[in-house]
Amino acid sequence: MLAMDRSTQHPGRSFDELVDEAAAAPVDGWDFSWLAGRATEQRPSWGYQRLLGERLAAAGAALDVQTGGGEVLAGAGAANFPRTLVATEGWAPNAARATRLLHPLGAVLVAVPEDAPLPFADGAFDLVTSRHPARVDFPEIARVLAPGGTYFAQHVGGRTNVELSAFFLGPFPVPTDREHEVEAARARAAGLEVVGCRNERLRLEFSDVGAVVWFLRKVVWTVPGFSVGQYRERLRELHELIGRAGPFTSTMSRTLFEARKPAAR
Repeated sequence: MLAMDRSTQHPGRSFDELVDEAAAAPVDGWDFSWLAGRATEQRPSWGYQRLLGERLAAAGAALDVQTGGGEVLAGAGAANFPRTLVATEGWAPNAARATRLLHPLGAVLVAVPEDAPLPFADGAFDLVTSRHPARVDFPEIARVLAPGGTYFAQHVGGRTNVELSAFFLGPFPVPTDREHEVEAARARAAGLEVVGCRNERLRLEFSDVGAVVWFLRKVVWTVPGFSVGQYRERLRELHELIGRAGPFTSTMSRTLFEARKPAAR
């Protein structure tokens, strides 16, 4: 997501300048390059995009669910694309961006709300993939997978960015539905065999308050309903905290998830 450059606070820029710039910057797509030099993310050890390319190269028909702006799928390499490759996305700005990026590479984009059933026939794909889906509907994934087919994904794990959320929201009950053990149980309940469920906890650092504003506008589930106007005083406190103590650190969770639909008897 974010570049692993050394982040440094932007010296000489006021709170208002940093916040107003971030509030006006575009947040469509799933490209985080705006944060280069302003935030760092520790990467998972497995290299999802490379592994995705390997899975795609071995597939005959593949579906990428909640593809965002299509950047991750495109980055897996068009040379690896199977003869049939479809991607879904529910947010209109992302869907438009993904269409422009993926159509020239031979992939079809279908606009589908993330909470809607997948508009595909039973057993239509031998591979279903997703990177950071907001919602994982295992029964629908199992339905569209062909017998013997594979679901391969990188999920945002449980307790991701709890520190950042709590800074703005205060103490709150942390949901457990994204814990990797819970997701594995849900996959099994949908009839899938869990092949791998590997979780890592990783560091995320923000070096200026503008980076936080931009991130919260893009990753909207971190602080639901976030707006600069509503949280301006709390943002000012964060700006002062970063000035005194250095980058604000939060903890992410990532899960490399693989499950298989049993072969037909």
